Amino acid sequence: MPDIHVSAAVIVDPAGRVLVVRKHGTTRFMQPGGKPEAGETAAQTLIRELHEELGLHLDDADLEPLGRFVSAAANEPGHRVVADAFAVDIAEADVRVQAELAELRWITQEDAETLPLAPLSVEHLLPLAWDAAARHTAG
Repeated sequence: MPDIHVSAAVIVDPAGRVLVVRKHGTTRFMQPGGKPEAGETAAQTLIRELHEELGLHLDDADLEPLGRFVSAAANEPGHRVVADAFAVDIAEADVRVQAELAELRWITQEDAETLPLAPLSVEHLLPLAWDAAARHTAG
């Protein structure tokens, strides 16, 4: 199964909601991020993608590595997505839909039960986000 390499952001707001996005021409929501350009590190890819998609201005210090995760690709049948994921702390007001994004949503665990989501989000990234949200609200 061919691999698609991406960088993805796990963004949780102070209310414990998680940011997901949907690209034009797709039905599933996923964490923001994207594919690397030649010579980019995973962090550089995410910084560029978050600027292009959401208008964020970040640097390496704003990213906390969470690990590498593998799932079935949401929009490319027969492919796997290999994602380097990072926790990113931003203010909700800082994001706006641009580039290839059709919409963004701040979701709760209850929202996630009925929203069409990418396998990577369901299997790996949202569980990390809910754990982070629980620690944040408990702390």
